[in-house]
Amino acid sequence: MQLQHTASMPAGADVAPNRPTPSSRRRTLIRHTRRVAGTLGFLGGGLASGLLALAYYVTHRITQPTPVTAYDGYVMTPYELGTPYQDVTFPTVDATLLRGWWLERPDSRGVIIVCGGYRGRRADLLGIGTALWRNGSNVLMFDYRGHGELAGTGVTLGYHELEDLLAAVDWVKERVEGARVGVIGYSMGASISIMAAARNADIRAVVADSAFATQRSAVSLGVRRVLHMPHGILLSAVDLLLGVVGGYHFRDVEPIREIARVAPRPILLIHGDKDSVTSVHDTELLYDTAAEPKELWISPGVEHCGTYFANRQVYCKRVADFFERALTASSVEVEAGSMEAQAVR
Repeated sequence: MQLQHTASMPAGADVAPNRPTPSSRRRTLIRHTRRVAGTLGFLGGGLASGLLALAYYVTHRITQPTPVTAYDGYVMTPYELGTPYQDVTFPTVDATLLRGWWLERPDSRGVIIVCGGYRGRRADLLGIGTALWRNGSNVLMFDYRGHGELAGTGVTLGYHELEDLLAAVDWVKERVEGARVGVIGYSMGASISIMAAARNADIRAVVADSAFATQRSAVSLGVRRVLHMPHGILLSAVDLLLGVVGGYHFRDVEPIREIARVAPRPILLIHGDKDSVTSVHDTELLYDTAAEPKELWISPGVEHCGTYFANRQVYCKRVADFFERALTASSVEVEAGSMEAQAVR
């Protein structure tokens, strides 16, 4: 996760009705920060003002839209890789319209949904997406709201993006009768893949590459790289402001609290031990908390989401083999864990 810029909804894109606009949210946030400043007055005017300014800055960086540019459409597609595909759209539960690429295998019930990272785009996923298609699976790559082709609206580092992934699962279940669904995600996408599987019994297997254990831990690591000092009070203020501008809190995006419910469906956790964006310690915590069956793949000397690039052939084969085993496994095992996941949906 990098706390960087975002962008604006392209003309013609659907937006949920009655959703607060970015400008109204900013006004509400400013009003709220003034109230918080009053409660922090005992810290001293200068210290309180500085803390609130920092908290506002971090909150804004987490949620602000990615800027739209004239070059946003200049991206690779499956066409450049000689892979047949369809442009598809599907709605979320709040009627936001998402866009994706559908790589079809008419003779297969296996479906793998590929989930990108924070402020990423589906073009980033072409390598692994087309590799899984070549291995015989249907593949869906899509943009979350506020990401890629849908840049221009606010983002939430996993909160609303989780809703988008669950909508993608519903869509592929309608598209492929008897679909056996697997999910692979990167960074934020890895974290919400875990949460989605814990909540949705239709997901039979998960690959989570460079996940964070909690949103707070990911933000903390980013802040620590800049401040090099204790920042617990700052994160508490950020959490408060996120409730106003994003409608959620850090506790709402915590895969560590949900990963145990993925079992007995299999999960493969991947991380580079030199990751400076999400800590490898987070994946180790997730692995320790997960129940069997589970696999851990730590790549030495590798940065964020870099295991694929360290050896593309080895990576694609291991991930494809994992899904092939998981999605062709007996449904008896899967259903046992699915009932538990269904109970919390």
